[in-house]
Amino acid sequence: MPQPATGLGTPAEPRAGSEFAPLLKTVKGQGLLDRRTGWYAVRIVLNLLALAATVTAMALTGDTWWTLLYAVPLCVLWARTAFFGHDAGHAQITRGKGAGRLIGLLHSDLLLGMSYAWWNDKHNRHHANPNHIDKDPDVGVGALVWTQKQAERREGLARWLTRNQAGLFFPMLLLEGIALKVYGFQDLKRQPPRERAVEAPLLVLHIVGYVALLLTVMSPGKALTFALLHHALFGLHLGMTFAPNHKGMEMPDPDDPDHAAWGHLRRQVLTSRNVRGGPVTDWLLGGLNYQIEHHLFPNMPRPHLRLAQPMVRAHCAALGIPYAETSLTDSYRQALEHMHEVGAPLRK
Repeated sequence: MPQPATGLGTPAEPRAGSEFAPLLKTVKGQGLLDRRTGWYAVRIVLNLLALAATVTAMALTGDTWWTLLYAVPLCVLWARTAFFGHDAGHAQITRGKGAGRLIGLLHSDLLLGMSYAWWNDKHNRHHANPNHIDKDPDVGVGALVWTQKQAERREGLARWLTRNQAGLFFPMLLLEGIALKVYGFQDLKRQPPRERAVEAPLLVLHIVGYVALLLTVMSPGKALTFALLHHALFGLHLGMTFAPNHKGMEMPDPDDPDHAAWGHLRRQVLTSRNVRGGPVTDWLLGGLNYQIEHHLFPNMPRPHLRLAQPMVRAHCAALGIPYAETSLTDSYRQALEHMHEVGAPLRK
């Protein structure tokens, strides 16, 4: 039976696994964890055809500045490609690890030039401990910081950056498309030889193919401009997809005994935020607007997330656990406000 709630959804005597188990049973009973391989197959083929059509249109348009306009649909289609790689890494598409890895390698390494192994390692650590300041790599110290304690240790240019990070956040996302490639190549040194022997050739093949395509269609100056514009838009699109999910939500403190007592349900729900919307929002955000459901059931196929949402919301309400859901614009506001507050002490 659910525990009586005290305060902000904190049970009087929490029991490990007791809160999540009934929800998991209900979701399984509805068949929402069953794979939708056919659904994915159709959409993967459509995405590949759209990519091919865009490349063909670029070739037909030729060496003109008008070709730069194709950077917009190409960045959108690359984001769909990234979403398929993400879903493959979570075993949402197939149960077999080999088939899922193959899909992930083709979409991440070959089509995007982004290391599938690097992304999986980083992303799985994030899912295990979302927003945990010691364990989640997404809230570690980097170009941006996420707590005032992290901000206090900044010096020099990094200190200035932290003071102004809310205003610089979206401009910095323009660099993310290139950064993702760099991270992948850097991670090759960490990978075991067998993994590296697969990923390194695919990453190099992507770079060679991408450069060859642009130089075949355009002059070097236009090709460079296209590549920079395309990667800037791609980074912005991905960053705007992931930014609303956790920024400004609860950040578990390793020294807080209340946080240490959280089970899977609270650890995932209280650190995540959903974004309201319809089919267009679902498509643009790759289903990650159902962030709470995705974190509770990471291997749930994307089309089932919206079906699980009413069950999850009702279960949280019964336990007195806050269920965060807001509009896309308000999610950005909350994330930027959090980043602004983190840098506040440095602006005094």
